[in-house]
Amino acid sequence: MRRPRSSDGEEEGDRRRRQSGVSDDEKEGGRRRRRSGDSDDERGDRDRRRRRERDSGRHRRRSPSLESDSSSGGDRSSRRHRRDESSRRQKDERRRDRASREERRRSPERKEPTPPLPPPPPLLPEMIPGRTGGIYIPPFRMAQMMREVEDKSSTEYQRLSWDALKKSINGLVNKVNATNIKNIVPELFAENLVRGRGLFCQSCIKSQMASPGFTDVFAALVAVVNTKFPEIGRLLLVRVVLQLKRAYKRNDKPQLLAATKFIAHLVNQVVAHELVALELLTVLLENPTDDSVEGAVGVVKECGAMLQDLSPQGLHAIFERFRGILHEGEIDKRVQFLIEGLFAIRKAKFQGFPAIRPELDLVEQEDQFTHEISLEDELDPETNLNVFRANPNFAEDEKAYENLKRSILGAESSDDEEGSDDASDEDDEESDDEDDEEQMEIRDQTETNLINLRRTIYLTIMSSVDFEEAGHKLLKIKLEPGQEMELCIMLLECCSQERTYLRYYGLLGQRFCMINKVYQENFEKCFVQQYSMIHRLETNKLRNVAKFFAHLLGTDALPWHVLAYIRLTEEDTTSSSRIFIKILFQELSEHLGIRLLNEKLNDPNMQDSFDSIFPKDHPKNTRFSINFFTSIGLGGITETLREYLKNMPRLIMQQQRPASSESGSGDSGSSSDSSSSESESSSDESDRKRSKRRKK
Repeated sequence: MRRPRSSDGEEEGDRRRRQSGVSDDEKEGGRRRRRSGDSDDERGDRDRRRRRERDSGRHRRRSPSLESDSSSGGDRSSRRHRRDESSRRQKDERRRDRASREERRRSPERKEPTPPLPPPPPLLPEMIPGRTGGIYIPPFRMAQMMREVEDKSSTEYQRLSWDALKKSINGLVNKVNATNIKNIVPELFAENLVRGRGLFCQSCIKSQMASPGFTDVFAALVAVVNTKFPEIGRLLLVRVVLQLKRAYKRNDKPQLLAATKFIAHLVNQVVAHELVALELLTVLLENPTDDSVEGAVGVVKECGAMLQDLSPQGLHAIFERFRGILHEGEIDKRVQFLIEGLFAIRKAKFQGFPAIRPELDLVEQEDQFTHEISLEDELDPETNLNVFRANPNFAEDEKAYENLKRSILGAESSDDEEGSDDASDEDDEESDDEDDEEQMEIRDQTETNLINLRRTIYLTIMSSVDFEEAGHKLLKIKLEPGQEMELCIMLLECCSQERTYLRYYGLLGQRFCMINKVYQENFEKCFVQQYSMIHRLETNKLRNVAKFFAHLLGTDALPWHVLAYIRLTEEDTTSSSRIFIKILFQELSEHLGIRLLNEKLNDPNMQDSFDSIFPKDHPKNTRFSINFFTSIGLGGITETLREYLKNMPRLIMQQQRPASSESGSGDSGSSSDSSSSESESSSDESDRKRSKRRKK
């Protein structure tokens, strides 16, 4: 049974082989016709591959296996056949591509030359793309085009002049610096800034963003322009504020720092009000982050010196907020170091961070226009001013600006000439009056120097952080002999003007009393003067003055013998003086305590100074003093006075006894004298009677 099956299998295999051979030959013939340029080696490879496939087919037919095995083997052979076919197609495609490349290399085709590009069209105003212009036109070509335009009020000419104005303003703003700003300003005024105010503001903001190191130069340029065109200064300030708000919302740190620095320098140039800087600092420190605190530190560095002069209380509040942020410790260490450095800069009075450099101080304060805006206001940036728009009254506006420009630049030139003439006249007058000045002695009867000294002392006291800094600054003030009293008076006045007593003034007065005895004597004179005029002071001022002198007495900065000027009796005191004494001794008891205060008041060496406070001349005055101190809660310091009042009758009796004894001895002497006189008179009468009897 196996042989017929094998014969059937062999016949079937021969039939398949014949069919596959025929199909392979046909395929090979077709491939030969398509690839007539193949080499002999490739043909040999194909023949060897064909023989290998036939041998493998024979081997598969000859291998004995079961029907299931033969069917699975057939599937595997079909898969191999398909895989071989795909790989053969890929190889054929690679050979075909290689042959085509070789043919191209052997016979290269001639390329036709590319035709030349057409020449660019002439630059005409109509061809400028975009609403703001976009292509570059050389200056000479621009001037030629403007000359060729006959209608000076046409839209084409206006666009050309707009482009020229834009380039001129950008060029002037970009090349300005601290040395050439005086030369740039006349050139800038020569351009039509009224028409190009939007361009000027845009150029200043972009240039400042590109180079923040020149912010003070741009601010000085804006300050000069603001004196003649205040609306330009306000427009620029509005745009900078809006840029700041956008950067703050987007957390754009570089833009935020640049905008804050620009606002700070505008405040220094008095273009922006100091309230703008204080409001900006308040917003930045309200919810502190690393970037916002860093921006606030930069603002205070730049305009801190100006804020110290214009608004010291506001700057003090900002520094208190910085101190709170530093104590919270929620920000980065780097930013904490920045805050500590800022406190050091403030302690050094902002040295190295001047408000305005001398070469950039170009505008007098009375000539400047100061703009005050709020960060919460709805502001209009007027962006339409950055875009060209045709103006039907172009010629008239240009003529009007020409007249304005002539008045601005002409006024400046005439001012320079007048200044030179005045300088020459002054030189002549000085040469003529030198002899007169040598002979003339000027005496200032208006006390200007004294007023300036008081102002300096007041500003120093009010602007210092603590009493040590204030004392150090006040000691640096050069005082003439006799002016120490002014310092004591100003210190006492500043203390009395406060709503509540500040220990700062007491510590400052104590420091001066311990440094120099002259200040101690002057404060003693102030004590006498204030007590003599205590009825003129209000209750609040009276309380502050009493606490101030109580601090000096409690720290032994002021000698206790000054209390000798106080006489505590019903006739010698008023309601104001009694309030003063009450607050004075209550503060001393709180500062020293009752025991130490008793020791001070019972010091035998100081009893002469305290006799006026604890009078012992009359029981009425003694009772008044005891009742006064008892009513204010200080009855403990009157123990000795109570004992004295208790023993006063016995002392009076003791004083009266020697007086009565003296009077008794006097009476006995007079009686003896009278008796002797009476005896003498009686003896005389007896003698007379005897003599009469004898005569009889």
